[in-house]
Amino acid sequence: MSEVRNIEMEIFEIISNGGNAKSTAYEALSKAHEGNFAEADQLVEAAHQDLNKAHKTQTQLIQAEINGDKFEKSLLMIHAQDHLMTSISEISLIEQMIKMLKRIDELEKRA
Repeated sequence: MSEVRNIEMEIFEIISNGGNAKSTAYEALSKAHEGNFAEADQLVEAAHQDLNKAHKTQTQLIQAEINGDKFEKSLLMIHAQDHLMTSISEISLIEQMIKMLKRIDELEKRA
């Protein structure tokens, strides 16, 4: 039973770190809209650190399964995977949006 609980904790780590990453990325986007690009860049880096934690936990679960550890797939696991995938996708888009905001800022300063 403790093994199941450990897996559940790892699943919650994926959800938590993925959610934190996405939230931080949206905070970065807000800073970019304010023209505070240095802080936006720092927040994007922080988002990637949380994203890496979530991805590391996901990788550990995948490796455990490859190595023969059996555990029941659950709706919670599916939710964690969906949450992580969405966070990765949104952070990528936010990074592109920040680049566009920087470019717009540069162009407006030249005009």
